[in-house]
Amino acid sequence: MTLFTKKQTGDAGEGYCVRHLKKHGYRVLERNYRKPCGEIDVIAEKGGVLCFVEVKTRRFDSLTAPYEAVDNKKQRRLIRAAQVYLAETGWSGFCRFDVCEVITDPGTLRLLMLNYIENAFES
Repeated sequence: MTLFTKKQTGDAGEGYCVRHLKKHGYRVLERNYRKPCGEIDVIAEKGGVLCFVEVKTRRFDSLTAPYEAVDNKKQRRLIRAAQVYLAETGWSGFCRFDVCEVITDPGTLRLLMLNYIENAFES
C-alpha cells in the first residue's frame, strides 16, 4: 500500500472538489487563496453567489467525519480571509461558506465519496 502525505491527500481532495463544482456549473475563481489571516481552499461562483469552500479530505478508515475539522476557530479564519477577498475584489453580492467532504482510498487516493454541504456555517 502506498502512503501519501497529508499534502498529497489534500491536493487530491481539492481536485475532486473542483471537478465536482465545474460539473455542477460553478466557475472556479481561486484555489488556495492565502492571506496571513487564513486560507480558502476554493472560491467559486454560480448564479451570482460567491462560494468560499473549505475542502476536508479523509481516508475511508478515519474515525472522524471531515466536516468535524471545520470548528469555530477554523470558521473564524475562513471568515477573515473571505473578508479580505471581498475587500480586494469589491464583490458586493451574496456569498456563503460551503464545506466539501472528500473520502478517499488510502492506498490509491481514489475517490470513494464526496459530500458537498452548502451554507455549512454563517459569518
